[in-house]
Amino acid sequence: MRPFEYQRATDAGQAADLAVAGGRFIAGGTNLLDLMKLEIEAPRRLVDISRLPLDRIEPTDEGLRIGTLVTNSDLARHAAVRRDYPVLARAILAGASGQIRNKATTGGNLLQRTRCYYFYEPSAACNKREPGSGCAALDGFNRIHAVLGGSENCIAVHPSDMAVALLALDATVETLLPDGSSREIPLAELHRLPGETPHIETTLEPGELIVAVVLPAPIGDRQVYRKVRDRASYAFALVSVAAVASMEEGRIAAARLAFGGLAPKPWRNEKVEAHLVGKEPSPTLFEEAADLLLAEARGHGANDFKITLARRTLCAVLAEACQGDK
Repeated sequence: MRPFEYQRATDAGQAADLAVAGGRFIAGGTNLLDLMKLEIEAPRRLVDISRLPLDRIEPTDEGLRIGTLVTNSDLARHAAVRRDYPVLARAILAGASGQIRNKATTGGNLLQRTRCYYFYEPSAACNKREPGSGCAALDGFNRIHAVLGGSENCIAVHPSDMAVALLALDATVETLLPDGSSREIPLAELHRLPGETPHIETTLEPGELIVAVVLPAPIGDRQVYRKVRDRASYAFALVSVAAVASMEEGRIAAARLAFGGLAPKPWRNEKVEAHLVGKEPSPTLFEEAADLLLAEARGHGANDFKITLARRTLCAVLAEACQGDK
């Protein structure tokens, strides 16, 4: 491990100032410390924000405000989350181990980096780790990689389960910038597709600190999260689907869908949702939705199966979300 400075921030403004001067925020450290040990990341300074008062879950006029330092465990077991946003609780509990969830934070979960094998192997070509070096995954073992949203420069997928559920819930991220100003970023706009700059993963500016995630009022009475993975626990998604829906008089009145394991960012396709609304649920309708979702999907050899797997998973989730009266 390379030498680095460590400084504990006393307030959010100081944290942002320290980070913009070459530091990296650290709270739970469940991803960053691993990357530092492998020398994939080598920050000159760690800015510890773990003692800042950003660990509360508070009701708003319409929904819920979740501090960036709320741990995954506390978020998943919170009464309001379990009652009004069960898809979020289920997604969190589907990820990692209990020990990691006890340390991992809300903001850190959103900003965790890909688990691409080649990103973690310093001798391999990786544009995300070393811009301009190439992407070994394109012609390598790419079983876990993206079939949507990738580019010739990168096909790594975003690993978060929590972010997929938050995207389906139309979450917004509140941030603080080094100049003291703040802004609200729809979660759908937080993560970037790789394009020609896969090393730039979010729309955050240098030193910009996530302070909270805000959920609007819940829609619908049906929330489903399904994660397909290689083993029953402690594995990242091959395909995951978060669905939030409601039914009226036998028709789909509202639908929001988000997907994990398929793209370099949590994925949402509003054309799919629009196609479902107002129609009676049926296997044919679900297949049509899958056609829309996967119209531009592209496999790279070892991950071709993901396209079929995504179709089957989406159809199964829609059938579960639309079945019976509630």
